[in-house]
Parts: sequence; structure tokens; C-alpha cells
Amino acid sequence: MVVSVLEEMRIRSLGVIDDAVVELSPGFTAVTGETGAGKTMVVTSLGLLLGGRADPALVRIGAKNAVVEGRITVPANTSAMLRAEEAGAELDDGALLISRTVSAEGRSRAHLGGRSVPVGVLAELADELVAVHGQTDQQGLLKLSRQRQALDRYAGDAVAGPLAKYTEAYRRLRAVAVELDEIVTRARERAQEADMLRYGLDEVAGVEPRAGEDVELAEEAERLGHAEALSSAATAAHAALAGNPEDPEGIDAATLVAGAQRALEAVRSHDPALAALTDRIGEIGILLGDVAGELAGYADDLDADPLRLAAVEERRAALTALTRKYGRDGQDTASVIAWAEQGAARLTELDGDDDRIEELTAERDALRAELGGLAQALTDARVEAAERFAAAVTAELASLAMPHARVSFELRQTEDPEGVEVGGRAVAYGPSGVDEVELLLAPHPGAPPRPIAKGASGGELSRVMLAVEVVFAGTDPVPTYLFDEVDAGVGGKAAVEIGRRLARLAKSAQVVVVTHLPQVAAFADRQLLVEKTNDGSVTRSGVKVLEGEDRIRELSRMLAGQEDSETARAHAEELLATARADG
Repeated sequence: MVVSVLEEMRIRSLGVIDDAVVELSPGFTAVTGETGAGKTMVVTSLGLLLGGRADPALVRIGAKNAVVEGRITVPANTSAMLRAEEAGAELDDGALLISRTVSAEGRSRAHLGGRSVPVGVLAELADELVAVHGQTDQQGLLKLSRQRQALDRYAGDAVAGPLAKYTEAYRRLRAVAVELDEIVTRARERAQEADMLRYGLDEVAGVEPRAGEDVELAEEAERLGHAEALSSAATAAHAALAGNPEDPEGIDAATLVAGAQRALEAVRSHDPALAALTDRIGEIGILLGDVAGELAGYADDLDADPLRLAAVEERRAALTALTRKYGRDGQDTASVIAWAEQGAARLTELDGDDDRIEELTAERDALRAELGGLAQALTDARVEAAERFAAAVTAELASLAMPHARVSFELRQTEDPEGVEVGGRAVAYGPSGVDEVELLLAPHPGAPPRPIAKGASGGELSRVMLAVEVVFAGTDPVPTYLFDEVDAGVGGKAAVEIGRRLARLAKSAQVVVVTHLPQVAAFADRQLLVEKTNDGSVTRSGVKVLEGEDRIRELSRMLAGQEDSETARAHAEELLATARADG
């Protein structure tokens, strides 16, 4: 079976490393060296290659940028390879080239298979290709949220299925709760708005304005206010046109026009042009008669009633009051009517809040009941997985020099009257369920199980983390594991067992370990030494593969601090012999 393998990394201007190449191989590779020599930069470099945060402080002093390049084989048709191809990456002799550049100013660039890509693409590949574990990851395992995530990861589909359903129901419930809370919180404001609308609509309904009515009333008020003057003018005009009965001798326009027409009638037959003029004078006479009649009627119909004028002014005042309160644009009755129509629609909407609150409340209660059932199913799946996970980790600890240690999980819920009902109790809930998951450790018989945050020493925590990762390797493997000082706080027989277990893990995956323990390094298939030059930097020659005598000398140094100690040398040879025999 072809698996992904990280073949090499080139590191330039990163921390104490000036320019170095780290050559890796399948199986178990141990990276060793003096404290401060730059071993951890190997882990840091891989983190950058796989989308980790770019810290400009990592750039070597005096350099413009730090560059990390990696070469990794990725089998065809794997999800990692397909994602790389989607990003436009091309293979180089069957391998994928990855590079990351970090400038001293903090800018970061990423390249994958010769193509510039977002850093997030590298992070996506990391999930498929490499599991990186350092001392910070050990501390992360102390967090309850990480312990729950570890359990869920181990459980796989058994938890992923119920969790997906639970999460969807949780999101719907949150959305309904937010909408309901908004409506209820604003209920007072909306009630006040509804009261104001009702008052305004009642006021408009009481007046019953008509579109254009204010213009009509303004004209009528103007006419009624000048009724006497209008009547006198109309009477005088009528007299001028049709004569005044009280002045028989008076001359009026109708009489004069009629006389003109009679004068022309006698001779019109002698000239067509004059006949036409005679006809036009006749038309004028008719028009004068019509206008005189209308003036008489206007004068007779003109209402000078002061009561009517008062009624008109009162109506106009009522309309004016409405337009000032509710009118828009032209401040006329048409805008008041438009406001009333919109207000009525808004009032219907506001009056519907009670119905909406009732609907949302019912939906919320139904979702809470559904969520409680899904939470119970999720808890049941976790309980079952926790028993298997704890048993597997306990078995691994036995092979890591903790034969009497027992690991268990405690799943508990917190009562909350505002929570969801699970098992007849109202408990607090969140996006991941109702369970608080805590990993417990009983390091020896008779010791009560205690949270690993309180009951595990540094060495024990290192071994618990390694045991957890080994269990994961059997259920959710990745091609490459990189451990940074996973053996911290461990020594003696426990260190030997850690080395032996890492060697076993390397039979099915690539394992890279940064270590200070010779017992661990002795089990490696390949040992790399990181060493500084006299100027304090690590150069290309500062990362080298140790073989034969060189490896014996480095293991001796790690054992006793002296490369030439005969006792340390004998112990180193014994360690290597033990490791080879075990393999």
C-alpha cells in the first residue's frame, strides 16, 4: 500500500537555522541535538508548511524572510491529492512540493505544486497528511473541550451521525429563540406603536377626509367670504350687458349690438362680405344673451349664508389638523389617506405579533423536546465509545510502563431549569450536546480516578497523550506523525517503552520525533543530529544523518553528556542492540 511520506524539508533563515536540509524517510526518524540547537525548528517548519500561523519573530535576525520548502509523496486519488489538484498543483516526479515564505514584516505566501495558493489550502491538506503534537498539545488535552473532541473523533460515525442531527436542531432552535426573544423584548415598543396607530386611524376615520376635498373647501371659503362683492359685480355686469329694468332709458350692450345687426340686415344682400359680418354680430348677440343669463343665475344662486361659511372653515380646520399630523409630501388630504392605508396594514402586522409569539413558542418547545431526544442519543453513543476508548488507552499505557494505570471517562450534565430535558432532568446544552466529558486517570491500584489535569505528572501526561494518539492511529490514521518532546518528564524504563511503542507505530506510518532521550532515539530507524556552528547558527551541514560510530557518539552524549565515556558508550550500544532485537 502506497502512503504519503514527507521526504525532506529545506529551512532557510528560520530561528537559529541559516540554511539546512532535513532528510526524512519512511518509518521512525528521531531528531536530536543539544538544547537550543534548533531541533524544535523542525516542528515549527512543518507547522508553517501545513498552514500554521506565520510569526515574523521567527525570521532570522538580519534576513528579509524565512522560507520553508517541503517535498511529500501523495498517492493519487486520495482526498489530499484531489484537493491539491483542485488548487492547480502539479507533481514533481511523483511528489508534491510545498513552500511557505514569511517576511520580517509579517506577510506570508504559500505555494503548492508550483502554484500560489491561500494558506488555508495548506491547512486543509494538514488534516489529511500529518498529525503534529508538541508540549502545547499536551496542555491542550487538559481542556475539557479537547477531551470531548478526542472522544468524538475516536467514536467516528457512531457519534458523528447523532451529532450532525443534534447540531442542525440546535441551530434551528437558536434561530427561533432569537426571533422570539426579539419580538418579546420589543413587545412594549410595538404595543406603544400599535396604540399610536389606533389613535391616529380613529382620528382620521372620525373626520373621513376625501381626496381633493381641501382644495374644494378652500375655493368655497373664498367665494363665501366675498359673496356681496361678487353679487354686486355680477349684477352690474348683467345690467351692462342686458339692461337695468329700473332704468328704461339706459343703454346696454345687447341693445347696441341688436341695433348694429338691424342696420346691416337692410343692405347685406348687396355684399357677401358685409353679410358675413352681419352673421358674426348676430353670434355676438347670442353670446351676450347667454352670458347675461348666466350672470343673472350666478347672482341669484350666490350663497352669502354666514353659517355655511362657518361650517366650511370648521371642516377646513379639521382637515388641516390631520394633514399636519399625518400628511406627507404635499401636506394634503391625499397624503393623509395614504398614511391611513399604510397605518392600517402596519397595525394588522403588529396585532399579529401575539399569533407569531404563540407560533414561535410552540415551535421552540417542540424543538427543545426534539433536541432533548437527540442529546440523549448523542450521550448514549458517547458512553458506548468512552468505554471502548478508555479500554484501548489503558491497554496502551500498559505497554508504556504504566501497567497498573487505568483510564476512564466521566460524562456528566449540569442541571439548568432553562435547559433541555434529558433523562427526566432539565440540563444545560450547547452546540455539541449536553455532555461535559472528562478524562480520568488512576495511575496505580487503589488510587481514585482523578482528572488528568490534577492527577497526572508531566511524564504520565506525555504517555497518556501518546497512548491516545496510538489509539487514534488504529481508528483514524494519518500518514505522518510528528512529536515534539512527547517524552518530556519521562526517563528510565518508561522512556524505553515509549521508544518501543513509537517504533511499533512507525510500522504503519511515518513517525518523526524530536527527543532528548537516548532510550527513544535508539529505537529510530534513522537519527538526525541538529548542531550549531561556532557562530550559533545551523547551516546545511548542521543537520546530518547519524550512522555507525556517529550514532553511538550522539547516544553517548545524550546518556552522559560525554561522547567518549566508555560507560555511556557501552550503554548506547546496549540500547541500540535492544532496539534492533525488539524490531
